[in-house]
Amino acid sequence: MLPGVRILFVGDVVGSLGRRTLLALLPQLRERLALQFVVVNGENAAGGVGITPKLARELLGAGVDVITLGNHAYRHREVYAYLDTEDRILRPANFLRGQPGHGSCVVERDGVRLGVVSLSGNLFMNAGLPAFPEADAALHGLRGRADHIVVDMHAEATSEKVGMGWYLDGRVTAVVGTHTHVPTADARVLPGGTAYITDVGMTGPRGGVIGVRREQAIESMVTRMPVKFDTSDEDPWLNGVVIETEAEPLRARSIVQVLEPLRTA
Repeated sequence: MLPGVRILFVGDVVGSLGRRTLLALLPQLRERLALQFVVVNGENAAGGVGITPKLARELLGAGVDVITLGNHAYRHREVYAYLDTEDRILRPANFLRGQPGHGSCVVERDGVRLGVVSLSGNLFMNAGLPAFPEADAALHGLRGRADHIVVDMHAEATSEKVGMGWYLDGRVTAVVGTHTHVPTADARVLPGGTAYITDVGMTGPRGGVIGVRREQAIESMVTRMPVKFDTSDEDPWLNGVVIETEAEPLRARSIVQVLEPLRTA
């Protein structure tokens, strides 16, 4: 019988404020929530788009077990080789085979093996391969190697994320949605034992428009002209979920949202 574990999944970390928020809150969350594993979507960690090796090492050094990415995985060329050599950072498994990086990994703590899979949606996104068969392939590759599996479905369309949750129900411990930066209110354990939420939300400035300075985002929407976007620095929050597992493999007991402000005063 496996010991039950608690897994914190943190939604898209946006810019330097998002990184500071995560690094400031993680130690107390780890203690208060009795966490065994921490998985973080670092898709927007570098100035709001992509990630660099330096920033990835900073997150891993702070106790993050696995970093997942998404459509901005290749924004910074210096990360290409790092994606090939660091097991614990994942680009979507349904990117093309010849592109840098890999889409799944396994980490272990206290005798429990956690598999993590990164996927990208296809609707309104540019992933090279279809998400659903590539999810099957990733799970096949983890067979016998992981006691629990968390899938990050980084997608624009809510329908595609909900569909992936039902498709994998009973075959993975959790399917968590990322990318849209707004936490949804549908966290639940599906009938087959898979924890699910359509979007975890983002970790960064809630005072902007999904991370961007609100005046710039509004100008773009009003004028329909190109506007340079900067990351907002207002009202930082950490958005995440804690998944508590059952004693049997690939089963979740509960999923609870974590919506935590960074007190700066």
